[in-house]
Amino acid sequence: MTKALDLSGQRLTSVPASVWKSIELEELDLDRNELASLPARIGRLKNLKYLSLYNNRLSSLPDAVWQLTGLRTLNLADNRFASLPEGIVNLTALQMIDLGHNELKALPESLGRLRRLSFLYLSNNKLSSLPESLANLTGLLYLNITDNQLTALPALIGSLTRLIELRLYNNRLASLPEALGQLTELRELHLMNNELTTLPASLGKMKGLKKLDLQDNKLPSLPEALGQLKNLTDLNLRNNNLEALPEAVGRLKNLRYLDLRANRGVHLPASLEGLTKLEKLDLRWTRLSPLPRWLRQLEQRGCIVFT
Repeated sequence: MTKALDLSGQRLTSVPASVWKSIELEELDLDRNELASLPARIGRLKNLKYLSLYNNRLSSLPDAVWQLTGLRTLNLADNRFASLPEGIVNLTALQMIDLGHNELKALPESLGRLRRLSFLYLSNNKLSSLPESLANLTGLLYLNITDNQLTALPALIGSLTRLIELRLYNNRLASLPEALGQLTELRELHLMNNELTTLPASLGKMKGLKKLDLQDNKLPSLPEALGQLKNLTDLNLRNNNLEALPEAVGRLKNLRYLDLRANRGVHLPASLEGLTKLEKLDLRWTRLSPLPRWLRQLEQRGCIVFT
């Protein structure tokens, strides 16, 4: 019996009747079609573990979908969903759900009861807040909430202590909660294109952080605690309002890439000379007068310096 069926990219307006006879089916791919609805017969596919409906015209699903309790992956991205029912709580085996590129203004509280979720994609929606129940998703490794309308990040984020990657760019965040520092396993934090004017001191507790992207914010300064990020390799500060870097930046001994483009006129501390692993320092469109003499020494060591 066929256990995987790929019907992607065929411009289907309805699902072929033969699909519903494949009761042993475990994977069904209906990406990039023109489906505006699914029949309730999808509930016959009791063995389904993978269902992908990416890039269709769906605005709702039959209740039968929420009874497919064996589903591990559900891709609903790039459709027309404005809401989701609380019935999603039945999908207790879900490990990945992609809800990106829809029209969601809110999420069901029951989403927070899907305790096996590792990957949650919410990008390109209309979310201005997150349900408190998301604090229960303590198994999450990856969370993407980019391109939404968040003005604040709730403290519940600190409960997601297994997170490895957090993407929050293209929102309206003006500040971050101290609870962010509880994400000690985080490797990548993407915050570009927000309205940040401050960073919490707890940032220094994120010992696993390797990549921090703060491009296109409104930061006038950085906390000294930044220097505690011993594993940081990439720091992007392009297009902020920085006038100086703290001396503590010189303690980022694993830093390879530092981008300071398009800031006001940053004072560079001499401690940067001690960053022996620095491979690229980008200072274009940032006023430096005079240029520090030790920049030449960085170049002689093999670091690319753009001024």
